[in-house]
Amino acid sequence: MTPAPTLDSPGTDKGAFVREMFASIAPRYDAANRVISAGLDEGWRRRAIELLDVPPDGRVIDLCCGTGDVSFHLLRTHPALSVTGIDFCAPMLDRARERAEKEARGCVTFLEGDVTSLPFGDDAFDGATMGFSMRNVDIGATLREVGRVLKPGARFVNLDMSKAPNKVWKGFFDLYFYRVVPLVGGMVGGSRAAYTYLPNSLTHHPSAVELRDRFTNAGFKDAGFLPLMGGSIAVHYGTKA
Repeated sequence: MTPAPTLDSPGTDKGAFVREMFASIAPRYDAANRVISAGLDEGWRRRAIELLDVPPDGRVIDLCCGTGDVSFHLLRTHPALSVTGIDFCAPMLDRARERAEKEARGCVTFLEGDVTSLPFGDDAFDGATMGFSMRNVDIGATLREVGRVLKPGARFVNLDMSKAPNKVWKGFFDLYFYRVVPLVGGMVGGSRAAYTYLPNSLTHHPSAVELRDRFTNAGFKDAGFLPLMGGSIAVHYGTKA
């Protein structure tokens, strides 16, 4: 049997690899997330949305929206929002649209597209969110596009895994993240390969401080981050000047 390609395989395109990987786990993605995080991921999303500081009836773009977790949290918090979720993986969007029939409590639209080249005009949104995806995209290109489509004074909030500063805690967390998550992901999510890639994508990701500085260098003012779970999770934020 030919082994499945990995991101390090010769000729592998990262975008295509990530798209195919998420497509393979889309049907069980939500269940796997809840099991792997012991349900804590729902609280992390609420904390992120608290930092968004968006007008109650504003227009928000949810980048790399996946199956819609952040989008639906936004509408539960502010039902008058108009939310646009965008993702480049069609099966994930299909799942988001299925969920919307039962979970959406307001105006939400899911579109297929690339977050490094958004199909929207300048100054179009009152806020932007991204959940657990910055590790899978070109950070500089994404930050530039987010800054372009946000209105002046609007905030971007990014929730993702991070590198805990305490070495002891990081050691315990890494044991779970790199060893246990692939096993559980394989059983619940249906693809051990995918849930091996997802933890490994953190290896070369910037630290929380470095990512904050990337926000600043991209033109976001008052950039900062909120560490959660001992710094293993971080909510980064910045405001368009």
